[in-house]
Amino acid sequence: MLVKDWMTPGVITATPATSLMKAAKILKDNSIRRLPVIDERGRLAGIVTDQDVMNASPSKATSLEMHELYYLLSEIKVKDIMTKDPFVVRPEDSVERAAVVMLEHRVGSLPVVDQDGHVAGIITESDVFKALVGITGVLQGGVQFALTLKNAPGALKDVQECLRDHGARVISILTSFAAGAGEDERQVFIRVFDLPDAALEPLAADLRDKFGLKYYLRDNPV
Repeated sequence: MLVKDWMTPGVITATPATSLMKAAKILKDNSIRRLPVIDERGRLAGIVTDQDVMNASPSKATSLEMHELYYLLSEIKVKDIMTKDPFVVRPEDSVERAAVVMLEHRVGSLPVVDQDGHVAGIITESDVFKALVGITGVLQGGVQFALTLKNAPGALKDVQECLRDHGARVISILTSFAAGAGEDERQVFIRVFDLPDAALEPLAADLRDKFGLKYYLRDNPV
């Protein structure tokens, strides 16, 4: 899965000289939380978020007169509050890599830039979640089987043959080497189209006997 297929293209931007007041209006009017900042060459210079704007805005309990408040808001520029040189990804990077960058650096979005540094779009946590939902096939409902298999050639093929013998049609297969897997093992999560109980129970029993089925669960279509 490529970032360019899941990002939001044609993203709204600001410049370093954009005032705090205007940046706040852009964010509110467009119901967005993040605003990439581009320089005079159209290249990414930073990013400003709704939280940055909120933190830089005077408190509601301020003693400033209205004209003083407006003057202050017009004097504060995006360049004064933006995060410079933010973490970025390329359109051709994988969504998985984008997720790792977000997780490691605790950010909720990443500007997407081309090889010249121009902003091509933005990808957010929500986009990553949508991609995850898409590859799992959970929207199709069905039954998910969880197994721990040896990380060896042919291990998954044997499971697939077992599923085929029971007439199960695979929606998705996901593997993980994370928590729960021992050395030289992997966690495997296989989703198949729903089966009647009369077919599901014998399949589950066969998977349990041959491959140590951990669990299975049925999801309704969303």
